[in-house]
Amino acid sequence: MNYVITTSSGALSSAIAETTGKAIGFFANLAEAIALHRQYRQTINELSGLSGRELADLGLNSSSIYAAAYEAVYG
Repeated sequence: MNYVITTSSGALSSAIAETTGKAIGFFANLAEAIALHRQYRQTINELSGLSGRELADLGLNSSSIYAAAYEAVYG
């Protein structure tokens, strides 16, 4: 069985377009958040691999690695 729905004002098509736009925006934002989180984890891993002397040269210590990584990635 096939059903045909017609609208004279195009309200349905504009509602579909709006919903599609919101879905695309959601997934674009999600992809960006995932990429930023990966960069954050990579920065933490790299800083964690440094010695205390190397961290001191950067003006950091082991307890400030997470804050420095967050600042570097998220601003």
